[in-house]
Amino acid sequence: MGAYDEAEHERREQKTSAVDADFDAERPEYSGSLTYDSGDSAEALLDKFQEIKGE
Repeated sequence: MGAYDEAEHERREQKTSAVDADFDAERPEYSGSLTYDSGDSAEALLDKFQEIKGE
């Protein structure tokens, strides 16, 4: 194990306690729309499943 280095300890302490504020704190705003297809009804999906199973 190496010798205790107080200068290194202080350097690391300063590095870990510093706050990086070099970023944009505001969230970006997006515009547009969202659509989705819910697909077939549960009954239609079960029918399709039975068809695939071959029953």
